[in-house]
Order: sequence, then structure tokens, then C-alpha cells
Amino acid sequence: MKRIVVFCGSSLGFNPMYKQAAIELGNYFVNNNIGLVYGGGKIGMMGALSDTILEQKGEVIGVIPKLLEKEEVLHLGVEEMIICKNMSERKVIMSKLVDGYITLPGGFGTLDELFEALTLSQLYIEQKPVGLLNINGFFDGVLMQLDKMVEEGFVKPENKNLLIVENSVEKLLEKMNNYKAPKISHVINKVVV
Repeated sequence: MKRIVVFCGSSLGFNPMYKQAAIELGNYFVNNNIGLVYGGGKIGMMGALSDTILEQKGEVIGVIPKLLEKEEVLHLGVEEMIICKNMSERKVIMSKLVDGYITLPGGFGTLDELFEALTLSQLYIEQKPVGLLNINGFFDGVLMQLDKMVEEGFVKPENKNLLIVENSVEKLLEKMNNYKAPKISHVINKVVV
């Protein structure tokens, strides 16, 4: 993978281990020549991740909607900053630039982006690995909800398996690098057959 988009919060959360995970991921990207595509912010998890890579002269591409292009949010140190119309356009642009997706802790926007990536994979629109870095059990509740969706017949087990989950950067990237996309079906199968 040459470039990966990372979805993450514009906050750091209360536990310093989240920021540490962003720094660790940034160092992994630099050491493995992986470019970062992200939301373009200088604050929170986004700032910790992008600053780590920029300090080591790694590749960083920001994609930020016009409404968030405020001085207190926009990372002025990112040379390649794409300003787009809205959040929907941002996701399309990011998708065209990357070979995979990683989600770190964040809020509503982070979950929105994660589920859009999973939906694109489920519909065979994309064939890219979708990774979730489950630091400190942050996403345990989300993973329980996915299990419930499978149990109740709203998500097929193989579609749940499109999400690659690990709690360490090394293991997550190893699994993502070995990802084999499911065989494309010409018919979108219903959950209950």
C-alpha cells in the first residue's frame, strides 16, 4: 500500500494512549514509505498523526471541506491540501487517492467514514482493506453492535469480516497488506437467503 487514508478524531480524548497510537501509526507510515491521506486538520488525533509524519518529511495529503477551512482547524504545515465542497465530496476524493483505510478513535464523523468504507466494500464498489485500530478497547461497543447485526440477520458474516480489527499497529498493517478482497459477485445477495 502506497497511501492509506486514516479516519480519526479532531479531539485527543482523555486517555493519552490514543495520541500515542496516532504517533505510532505515523512513525510506521514514515518507516514503511506509506503516504497519509487524512481530514486536513491540525488538532486532535489528526494533528498528532500528521505532525508525526511531517516532522520526518513523510507524505501527507489533507482533504478538507470548505466549511472546516478555518485557521484554527486547517493544518497550514500540509503542503498538499485539497479544499472540497462538502463532506461527501471529501470521501470521494480520499477514496481515489488511497489503497486502504484505517480508523483510529474519533467521534461521529470517524464512524461515518468507517461505515462508508465498509459499505463500498460490501457492494464491491471498492476492493481495499478496511482496518480498525482498536486501542484500549475503544471500538468494543461498535464490534458488539456488528455481532448483533449478524445475529439478527442484517449483516452477512462474510461482510462483517471485511473489517480488519487489531489492537496493534504492526499486526493491523500486516493483515491489511495480506488482504485478499472477496470475489466479485454480479448479484448483490440479500442477507437472508
